Amino acid sequence: MDAMRTDLLMRVEGMTCDGCAAAVTRAIRRLDPQADVAVDRDHGRVAVTTLARADGIAEALTLAGYTATPMEP
Repeated sequence: MDAMRTDLLMRVEGMTCDGCAAAVTRAIRRLDPQADVAVDRDHGRVAVTTLARADGIAEALTLAGYTATPMEP
């Protein structure tokens, strides 16, 4: 199953506190409960190892109130 997981890097604007980082993690894990999520709030980046697609994650984060776009790893 790990072979289908991908590493994604997302730029996420609007994260200002630890609560924001937790909200971003929750939004991603709603799509993929087994996702590995590493939030770098200071640089506005989120690294994710997941079964979900980047556009799905971006949409979930937009619905959670953040601006998210995929970045090149």
